[in-house]
Amino acid sequence: MSDSTADPESNHAAPGTPSDPHTPRTEDDRSSGARTVLLRGGEVHSPADAFATAMVVERGQVAWVGSEGAADAFSDGVDEVVDLEGALVTPAFTDAHVHTTATGLALTGLDLSGVRTLADAMARVRDFAASRPADRVLLGHGWDAARWPERRPPRRAELDEATGGRPLYLSRIDVHSAVATTALLDMAPGVRGAAGFTDGEPLTRDAHHAVRAAAFAAVTPRQRTEAQRAALRHAASLGIGSVHECAGPEISSEDDFTGLLRLAAEEPGPRVIGYWAEQDVTRARELGAAGAAGDLFVDGALGSHTACLHRPYADAGHSGTAYLDTAAVAAHVVACTEAGLQAGFHAIGDAAVTSVVEGMRAAAEKVGAARVRAARHRVEHAEMLTPETIAGFADLGLTASVQPAFDALWGGEDGMYVQRLGAERARTLNPFAALLRAGVPLAFGSDSPVTPLDPWGTVRAAAFHRTPEHRVSVRAAFTAHTRGGWRAVGRDDAGVLVPGAPADYAVWRTGELLVQAPDDRVARWSTDPRSGTPGLPDLTPGARLPVCLRTVVDGRTVFVRPDE
Repeated sequence: MSDSTADPESNHAAPGTPSDPHTPRTEDDRSSGARTVLLRGGEVHSPADAFATAMVVERGQVAWVGSEGAADAFSDGVDEVVDLEGALVTPAFTDAHVHTTATGLALTGLDLSGVRTLADAMARVRDFAASRPADRVLLGHGWDAARWPERRPPRRAELDEATGGRPLYLSRIDVHSAVATTALLDMAPGVRGAAGFTDGEPLTRDAHHAVRAAAFAAVTPRQRTEAQRAALRHAASLGIGSVHECAGPEISSEDDFTGLLRLAAEEPGPRVIGYWAEQDVTRARELGAAGAAGDLFVDGALGSHTACLHRPYADAGHSGTAYLDTAAVAAHVVACTEAGLQAGFHAIGDAAVTSVVEGMRAAAEKVGAARVRAARHRVEHAEMLTPETIAGFADLGLTASVQPAFDALWGGEDGMYVQRLGAERARTLNPFAALLRAGVPLAFGSDSPVTPLDPWGTVRAAAFHRTPEHRVSVRAAFTAHTRGGWRAVGRDDAGVLVPGAPADYAVWRTGELLVQAPDDRVARWSTDPRSGTPGLPDLTPGARLPVCLRTVVDGRTVFVRPDE
């Protein structure tokens, strides 16, 4: 990209210009977050200057963005000059829905997400058990029988044999059901009488929650911290500067949640914004949560037949499971709004999403629509939307915290969505373009470990949605995965590289920059220099994704690619 066509003098005098380079700095100022750094010789993705090649960072903030020529004025007065050598600088990504400990355990445990047959899954279980003789409980994740030719999950007797009778918890890819060995069932008293227990079938609902709690209770604090550290380190290596931890009593534990927040505060790494999915608003505040939100379940998941639908599943004789009704949603939204906290819900099926919208409307009638909108309450996943519920999201100021990789994984003519819902309903899922047209704020995430941490892959999945009418431009998808995550926590001043914004950024090795949009006319105009639209990497399916060279959070480097 060529030098900026903007006036260098106006860039130099922009608000947020670094302090006088001749002013002495103390040793405290020179600590990693307070250092003044000039990055130059690359491409800086910034709405402040579509052709920027340089950026100055000072005291944890972006201080200046501009052209190579104007950068010369700062080169003698900074603590460090970074030659980008043509690399791209972008805002760091925010993953708006993560289960950090489970992600870390998946990274270090048994990962079945790439397994294509039941026989291969059982071989992996057998090898994993043999390799971990000292583990109190064996943990695995990611099986998806819908993609296996056998079309069935492992049976308990098979797992008992493969593990030698040891406790094993093996969650389905959507984490809303699991299979377990007899030894693990014995560690969860009463589970055989709980809702969701059918002998010989995967565990769902209360039975699943009980077994999951028993399995994770066997994880030692040291193992848990190691898993959290591994997950955050992996996120940083992918250019992720912030994660929204979606925790709760049915997902993890209070110790897990507070331990993660403490770890993130004490060690360099991605920011962690914590959500606690419990209707006890006071407890969420005491735990340090940004909201009583996240995976507060209104329903389950499509793959486990527990998402709550208006009409029955195409491959099952029921309509899923409702955990919260409209009245419960309304009561929670009122409590959160009055407490000054975000409310939020997990809702996937169309009936569940309808319950959330109706509950939000009832809350707005009680506390006032303006207060509900100002609170920026959230809905996680929101896969099955209708024109009416989309309009409700827009009217109530709800943020849709969505996962484009779900469509990449389960969409398409032969995907799980079609199996569960039939082709007609499956085509309506994840309507990102309709949400954006209605003015609904989007925040992108992975729901890791349901789908992997993969920010550029997530942007690609939204831009090349399997249903063409739901596609959005790469630029819109990128914004949803950067600035969108910050807006979802009430920050409009971050997630973008402009003077005054937090210095959360990533440096990438990538190919030619361009503008990709679903409509060719838009793309052609956007690449015209008159549009002032900064380019982004080519995310066409099959093209190589950018490689993260460095990740910086609040001006502090939290990842450097080895040998770079």
